[in-house]
Amino acid sequence: MDKRIEKLMSSVSHGQGVLISSKANIFYYSGFTSEDCLLYISNDRRALLTDSRYTVQAKQETSGFEIISDNITDYLKSTEEKTILFEENYLTVGEKQRLEQKLQGKEFLPFQGSISNPRYIKDKEEIKKIKSAEALGDAAFEHILKIIKSGISEKDIALELEFFMKKNGASGLSFETICASGVRSSMPHGTASDKIIMPGELLTLDFGCVLDGYCSDMTRTVVIGKATDRQKEIYNLVLNAQKTALDALMPSLACADADKAARDVICSGGYKENFGHSLGHSVGIEIHEAPNLSPKSKDILTAGNVVTVEPGIYIEDFGGVRIEDLVVITDNGMENLTCSPKELIII
Repeated sequence: MDKRIEKLMSSVSHGQGVLISSKANIFYYSGFTSEDCLLYISNDRRALLTDSRYTVQAKQETSGFEIISDNITDYLKSTEEKTILFEENYLTVGEKQRLEQKLQGKEFLPFQGSISNPRYIKDKEEIKKIKSAEALGDAAFEHILKIIKSGISEKDIALELEFFMKKNGASGLSFETICASGVRSSMPHGTASDKIIMPGELLTLDFGCVLDGYCSDMTRTVVIGKATDRQKEIYNLVLNAQKTALDALMPSLACADADKAARDVICSGGYKENFGHSLGHSVGIEIHEAPNLSPKSKDILTAGNVVTVEPGIYIEDFGGVRIEDLVVITDNGMENLTCSPKELIII
């Protein structure tokens, strides 16, 4: 945590303090995992501002922070810094106005740049945690292949996935599990419904868990019963697009070019209009971080970025296919953290 705070404060002038209010950044800079908390950091102070419900937990999860649970306003008044920098994307206008009223004489300014930026290049310990979370996802997929069959509902499959991950150590889900079968698989974010899975249908599963504070994310598409020629054609085109993009990934590659590598394959196959989302996004403490593998992105990949690679084809009234791996950019290329098979599985 010390190195993270030192890096943050390197861009802060003397006489300024930083007020952190987003849960992800509070966890990143302090290790504290609960809600209802603020961090105040200056060159001379490190304080976690909470209430009596969380003081014991705060002492257990943090190191080097004052734990302030009473008279938080008085504490902030007592600080020598006259300027407080805040996270403009997280502190609401109302909260800012209340603080200004209580802390007259303090100037509140938005933090220039982003307090989140250091999170986008993961260190070795973070990568290890993400890799463990993704391994749990792999185990969950292996487990669910034994459960999937025609005649059961999408919700039953999603619940079994979620139960398996939580039973094996996950503290929660990265996002609401996507489980979409048949024509519903044409919806990229088709969360589980009461629909019964039928023979001959595509089934897309997009899921992830939170383990030790870090997220996983993966997608696999399978066929129930017998696959049609068109299902196989679309599946193999998506798989080829994903492999092409994976082969291209390396430090200094423009994120837009990574997207283009996969998109060109799908466009050449005649499905340009059926791949509407970006190729991928970064994953860490939050499921959607920067940089994004997007046609509009101006970002450049850097060693330590952890990104998804998830091309897809979605055809209304027919179905859809998406294949997603989670990879870390290394000094020489990339390491794929997802180990589940990608060749078409027919159940």
